[in-house]
Amino acid sequence: MKIQVNFASLLSQFKARHWWFGILLSIAMAAPAQASVILRIAIEQNVNQVRVGSSTTAVVKDGSGRTLGQLPANSAYFAQPVPGGGVALDKWRSGLFWIEPTGKGYVFIGDKWYRGRTLVVPTGQGLTAVNWIDLEEYLYSVIGGEMDARWPQEALKAQAIAARTYAIYRREQNRNDPIFDLGDTPDKWQIYKGIVSESPSTLDAVDKTAGQVLTYNNRIIESVFHACSGGHTENVEDVWGRKEPYLRAVPDFDQNIPECSWQRTFTAAEIGQRFPEIGKAKQMAIETVSSFGSVRSLRIVGDKGTKVLRGEDVRTALKLRSTRFTVANAPGGSFLLQGRGFGHGVGLSQWGAYNLALQRANHLQILAYYFRGVALSPIKAR
Repeated sequence: MKIQVNFASLLSQFKARHWWFGILLSIAMAAPAQASVILRIAIEQNVNQVRVGSSTTAVVKDGSGRTLGQLPANSAYFAQPVPGGGVALDKWRSGLFWIEPTGKGYVFIGDKWYRGRTLVVPTGQGLTAVNWIDLEEYLYSVIGGEMDARWPQEALKAQAIAARTYAIYRREQNRNDPIFDLGDTPDKWQIYKGIVSESPSTLDAVDKTAGQVLTYNNRIIESVFHACSGGHTENVEDVWGRKEPYLRAVPDFDQNIPECSWQRTFTAAEIGQRFPEIGKAKQMAIETVSSFGSVRSLRIVGDKGTKVLRGEDVRTALKLRSTRFTVANAPGGSFLLQGRGFGHGVGLSQWGAYNLALQRANHLQILAYYFRGVALSPIKAR
């Protein structure tokens, strides 16, 4: 079922605070039977040892599923690699270990508690601990990690559908990895902190949207999101170089948010340390910008050479909040960057969703505004 919105009318009426009369929204989806999806989330990767445990008595199994014994509740144990291959855990040695809590227990990995069970497996550089967890239970934590759980429920529900869609999309992209589907950090995945970021509101947002994902032409979309765009989202090709019909730039609703304004000062020496090949920086100049003011290419000239950063490299290489900024010379040969936005600026703006929810937009209207031409679909069993 496609989500349809009259976007021009929506924008003008939002500004007039009478936007809801111009919405055309089609919601004719019958509640389908939900497909169960188990995700494999890498919590610790390639480490020398990892601390594991369980809040209840846990069953320890080997790779064949044979029960080796039990770990007592609320006790931490260090799993370590065995020379020549395998894993050591307490008195056991095995090629890998499963740790499965009894009852409704949680597992402990590193320094956090998680739902589901734990797999500890040797990798080329040490051990990797993977949390096997139901998709919906995974989202209980992700929503609280990505958004403030006190935000309007419609914003949380929009985030739940976007995060569910993104998890399935990344799982498909990473389908050839034998160990895990996703990581737990925001650089490439989503923020996943285990039960510490759960709350009644995040559970409610996930449960009320259970099994729902966004598709375009019957394919799961890459439902990316960011904290705030600084007034206007970006077309995906201006950020990552590829074009997607559903990731189009739209005027945003995240202005006047303190988190969306920032500034950074770099000394010439700091730039030189970051890019040693150019030496001491002498000039920093914006070469090209997108139609909405984001920097597409930045030239840095030093006394030994020149560096040109393009696309997302502008933000990541300099560790900036966004690519929507200006550059000015500062005292002592430094460079002052003043910007707006937080994140890559593509897809859903979380602060924009917050403000739209305050204006009584529901979660489907929010999603249809930021992801053009998408449909709301049930997860298909695979």
